[in-house]
Amino acid sequence: MSRRIDRVNEVLRLEISQLLARQIKDPRLSGILTTITEVRTAPDLRNALVLVSVMGDQDAKQSALAGIQSAAKFLRRELRDRVSLRYVPFLKFALDDSFENADRLLEIMNQIQDGQSDWNAEEFPTVGDVQVSPAPTNYG
Repeated sequence: MSRRIDRVNEVLRLEISQLLARQIKDPRLSGILTTITEVRTAPDLRNALVLVSVMGDQDAKQSALAGIQSAAKFLRRELRDRVSLRYVPFLKFALDDSFENADRLLEIMNQIQDGQSDWNAEEFPTVGDVQVSPAPTNYG
């Protein structure tokens, strides 16, 4: 991606975040923590995918996404006044589940670490006279 598109993505992310926090009064968004995690603009700057992270259960996420999508035209119109671009991209919103995936990955890693800290020498097979054991996890 070019540096210009990266800069445009960051400006759009910041401006959309501010608009959502200060000017959108949709009841579906009240009391729900929403974060614009990333904006991916097409190379021609005509379309942008806005990834939104919403804290809550699946119903709250879908409701918040619907509220944000219903405000897409308003957001685009407001961005026209705030951003100096020839074309303000059409906005498409999608849920970003990277935080949930990271949390699940950390949970799995913690389970593996807990399992290795309680290992017993009799659990590992012997090959000839050498006992096979896991690699050490502490390299310090």
